[in-house]
Amino acid sequence: MLGIQEIMNLLPHRYPFLLIDKVLEFEADKRVVGIKNVTMNEPFFQGHFPGHPIMPGVLLLEAMAQTGGVLTLKSLPEEEVKKKVLYFMSIDKAKFRKPVLPGDQVRFELNLIKKRGPITSFKAEATVDGVLVAEAEMMAMIVDKDKER
Repeated sequence: MLGIQEIMNLLPHRYPFLLIDKVLEFEADKRVVGIKNVTMNEPFFQGHFPGHPIMPGVLLLEAMAQTGGVLTLKSLPEEEVKKKVLYFMSIDKAKFRKPVLPGDQVRFELNLIKKRGPITSFKAEATVDGVLVAEAEMMAMIVDKDKER
């Protein structure tokens, strides 16, 4: 299990854009399970939607992507992690099944589909209380942090 400090050692994201709170399961180059505790204090609820708060679908995708980032970067040799960052290349087959509300705990389960060189692809599912709320397939590329764009 990874706590928030270990996640922040892997990902460049910080509040309010760090969207996973902990990692429950990790198998290098195979799968990862991350958790997001959704509270009414989230800054996006002020505008999405007043009086009817729903976590934006695009932020569910971002949380899935961050969970995939943990899987990819934690699978690298430890000395390489600080030198790398993950850029997402594509999101396919995204579907939103049910709204995510304040008080929900979202479980993100990602399975590696393929890894070829610096490019990885994942199948991602988000559930709340065992019910599928969102899913997608994602592709990302590992790049050097100091590399010119």
